[in-house]
Amino acid sequence: MPLNIAILAIYVFILVTLYALRQRIYFIRWAMSFYAAIPSFVAVVVMTLLMGLIRQVPATVDNGDVLGFSKMLSCWPFVLVYWWAATILGLVSIRSICNFRLKQIPFLCNHLGLFIVLVCGVLGSADMSRITMRAQAGQAEWRAADANGNVHELPLAIELKDFVLEEYPPKLMIINNTTGESISGDNPNQMLVEDSVAVGELDGWKIEVLEVLDMAASMVEADTIKFVEWHSVGATSAVAVQATSPDGSVVRKGWVSCGSFAFPYQSLKLNDEVSLVMPSREPKRFASNVKMYGQSGVQMDTTIEVNKPVEIEGWKVYQYSYDEFKGRWSDVSVFELVADPWLPYVYVGIFMMLLGALFMFIFSDKNVRRAEK
Repeated sequence: MPLNIAILAIYVFILVTLYALRQRIYFIRWAMSFYAAIPSFVAVVVMTLLMGLIRQVPATVDNGDVLGFSKMLSCWPFVLVYWWAATILGLVSIRSICNFRLKQIPFLCNHLGLFIVLVCGVLGSADMSRITMRAQAGQAEWRAADANGNVHELPLAIELKDFVLEEYPPKLMIINNTTGESISGDNPNQMLVEDSVAVGELDGWKIEVLEVLDMAASMVEADTIKFVEWHSVGATSAVAVQATSPDGSVVRKGWVSCGSFAFPYQSLKLNDEVSLVMPSREPKRFASNVKMYGQSGVQMDTTIEVNKPVEIEGWKVYQYSYDEFKGRWSDVSVFELVADPWLPYVYVGIFMMLLGALFMFIFSDKNVRRAEK
């Protein structure tokens, strides 16, 4: 960040110097006119739209993009267009400050605010840190790794107390015994097992749900496998069903389970061609109950979940992943930590633009009332 602060100071000094030389250099006066502003901001809008429409990859990834549109932040056309627009805004803002009038407050707030957003946004992209931390239950972790695998010690620590995973209800589907794929193609027919659903139909087969166990363990009996309730680590979901063929000639009864890291999955063979299976349950919500320690002495118990980060010591901590092999019994949480020291200044710029829009409304309303009088 100190380097970028120096770059910003030099850049502002250059802008002030250029403004002082405006009477001697026609190009500077032209740059402060709408003849330069309109095409520059059209170019900014076009480049921004391209960046939003084209999937972006890190600059270190070689994807064969010669034009660089998939690496906009390191693409010279993008950088030059943004800096040219920022330069125009900076020169115009300096002119408004030097020739300040009360009625120019909206104009100054809008242009100076946008200048701050553009400059701090570009500088912030270079100073932004994005790293991942793998926290084990019961252990305080203060180290995280970047995209290149380099380990960093942080001014904070996270202790995972408990991992919470909520899942959607189990589903049933019919697959081909040979290929293992759904017999209904790329969009497989599925039956959602809910409390209100006792009977359904899958690819012509009538499926009756006899019993549902959300926390179960498998037991091997004489010639079959049975599931019983088991409220402990590694428990899986299991459903007892009766399946009847389309013509009613075949009736199969048994258990179906998606399995877990402790118990294998269980399918019900309907005939030589197809079987009834339960795909892995899809996560609906996952979160981590943690205790966080800051270098400044702050401590807090909180919950981190997807799209609901927690901020501490200048870092935003996001729930990123978990041990998918263990699923809801995961004792590991993976967090993404993001630090952007320039973000508050970007917010200042946005606030100034909103303030400028408010002042425009107020001043225009006054002008309308004066005209009516």
